[in-house]
Amino acid sequence: MRMRSIAVLTLAFLCALATTTQAQVDYPSKPVRIIVPSAPGGGTDTVARLLAQHLSERLDQQFFVENRPGGGSATGIEAAARALPDGYTLVAVASTMTSLHVARKSMRFDAVKDFAPVSLIVSIPNVLVVHPSLPVKTFEELVVLAKAKPGELSFATPGLASTTHMGMELLKSRVGIDMLHVPYNGVAPGLTDVLGGRVPVMMVNTVSVKQHLDAGALRALAVSTIKRSKVLPNVPTIAESGVVGYDVFQWFGLLAPARTPKEIVARLYHEIAEALTTQKIVNWAATEGGDIVGSTPGEFQKTIADDVAKWNDVARIAKIKAE
Repeated sequence: MRMRSIAVLTLAFLCALATTTQAQVDYPSKPVRIIVPSAPGGGTDTVARLLAQHLSERLDQQFFVENRPGGGSATGIEAAARALPDGYTLVAVASTMTSLHVARKSMRFDAVKDFAPVSLIVSIPNVLVVHPSLPVKTFEELVVLAKAKPGELSFATPGLASTTHMGMELLKSRVGIDMLHVPYNGVAPGLTDVLGGRVPVMMVNTVSVKQHLDAGALRALAVSTIKRSKVLPNVPTIAESGVVGYDVFQWFGLLAPARTPKEIVARLYHEIAEALTTQKIVNWAATEGGDIVGSTPGEFQKTIADDVAKWNDVARIAKIKAE
């Protein structure tokens, strides 16, 4: 009798396994939602729509974007974390997801534990800019001025604990300067005040600021990545300017909820790797000054974990308290 029970259970398990495997092989068998935790038109939204179009054509099933802005992107990311881990809800995220927790006690997702990374799609450098009225022409001169006037110079950011805010806090600690943080609700309003000379300094992605640099409305002092920017080849890096190893960049990537079957994650990764070779996406990245990455799920997981650890250290040094 016991042997018969074991045989029945084994058969049931094998049937369930076969059903699960078949479901994964048939993926996707219905439309797939890609949550974008921001309003239409931004970098994350653009990346998601390019991928959705490619995946829809390749996999003969609709991939559609659902914009869910709010909470500095936390609202949409939280919704994805709570979704069924079946591959039919994905979320396109920016690097700020790894630093949101340092300023918000109410966070309802863990950037490391609650997601199955698919791929880091593209990375985009930041550039440290100043209003032309500020009497500095190099990064070194800005440091000298800031040290001469501790706490007097201000810098704009898209918000508390944004990637560029944390990048500036890291920079302050590395070179030993004290500057006043002026947070805004997004890149656009902060950049507007820098263009108007009301706030003299900002670290901002190259996509948002390139046209203003070309017009001479702002002055670029240094880029934040180890390598120089393709769209600003004559602007030195912060690392070149004396802050050895400084490397801060914005990235966009795709995640699935934790416990999404590995076979589905692997299929999505391979399809995205293919998408990143298409001329449409290659041209978009080149125009925006970004570098196509296409990391594996494991590599992307490490990037997220490393960023979280880095920003935790920065928040501790800068005494940023979660509220």
